[in-house]
Amino acid sequence: MSGRIIDVLAFKLFSIMNNAGNTPVSLGLLGAAAFMVIADVRVIDPLLHIIADEFKVSVGSAAIIVSAYTIPYGLFQLVYGPLGDRIGKLKVITAALTAFAVGTAACAFVPNILLLTLLRFLTGMVAAGIIPITLAYIGDNFPYSQRQAAIGRYLSALVLGQILGGSLGGIFGEYVSWRDIFLVFGVVSLMIAIALWRKMGKLNNGQHSQIPFSWATLGPYFQLIAQPVAQTVIIGVFIEGFCLFGGFAYVGAFLRDRYSLPYVAIGFMLSAFGLGGLIYSRCVNWLVRSLGERGLMGVGGALMCISFLAIALLQNWVLFIPFNILMGLGFYMMHSTLQTQATELAPEARGTAVSLFAFNLFIGQGIGAAAFGRIVDRFGYIACFMITGIAIALLSLWLVKQKQSS
Repeated sequence: MSGRIIDVLAFKLFSIMNNAGNTPVSLGLLGAAAFMVIADVRVIDPLLHIIADEFKVSVGSAAIIVSAYTIPYGLFQLVYGPLGDRIGKLKVITAALTAFAVGTAACAFVPNILLLTLLRFLTGMVAAGIIPITLAYIGDNFPYSQRQAAIGRYLSALVLGQILGGSLGGIFGEYVSWRDIFLVFGVVSLMIAIALWRKMGKLNNGQHSQIPFSWATLGPYFQLIAQPVAQTVIIGVFIEGFCLFGGFAYVGAFLRDRYSLPYVAIGFMLSAFGLGGLIYSRCVNWLVRSLGERGLMGVGGALMCISFLAIALLQNWVLFIPFNILMGLGFYMMHSTLQTQATELAPEARGTAVSLFAFNLFIGQGIGAAAFGRIVDRFGYIACFMITGIAIALLSLWLVKQKQSS
């Protein structure tokens, strides 16, 4: 049964790759690259407990590999955004994916958690040049009225990464080895990078900035931060990353410790988050028309809050699945709205604007994982999830109020 589900999802990914097309490089090929990055991030969720046991550290301490990936992922957005605007977004995406493939494959051979942490740091550093720059590339090729729908289609690949990343992590953790999944991801990523190199060689690389790249190029970030609308988007996505992914990093370990579930089951259960995103990607046009941006952020925040509180308080692992689907739906409703707004903060330098957005998302996630790790080790999982749910609800209310007053 599980193999059939994976086959269906894999077929869906290849369908997206083959059918996409409004950009010089199709949304599908770009989506395949994003799929690998997201799957690589999410594969850690069901494996965190296994890795902690192998290296004889606590779950909270093992979560350093989460922060080691997400913090450089966020920091290096500040470099890749202006670089993409200067030398071409496709060049940056393709070179970054090539280095990502090598770093991911190398994670299969580490002898200790220190070296794994270092490799995750380096992999996060290069992975930073893929998804945010692709979003800026989409922004260059779609008018604002069509952009949220285009991003919604692109998100289909990211959602499949959410689903298959957790599922494959559980399967490899239970039946093969957590190391082998990194080797598989590295090889597949390299194949996609080769396809991008070949495609890019046939294309003009699009619009480039006329400003020479240097550290002085970082000045536009400060200009963006001075804008009230940008401040709302940036603060909002930082808190979103800090709370949602900071807390969600411990859900897999919670399911193992509380219910003693097998890792393969935990992997599939965590993948339900991605199913919520898949529902969003299929209904994005209807949701945008029906709710508008304020409604998407308000309803999305409410769904995430309810889901975290339910996971914390309801003592039945079966209920985790529907609430995790709702959590994924709520996240994509809020996050896609903020993401779309980010693509319009600086139309003349979208790479810079989207990179600043991603910087705050992943810096928030990295700091959040470390902060919630201390809460888990000291106060337990329930306190972690309840704090997360309440904080997301407050964030949602603030975003709706800010949108209403703008």
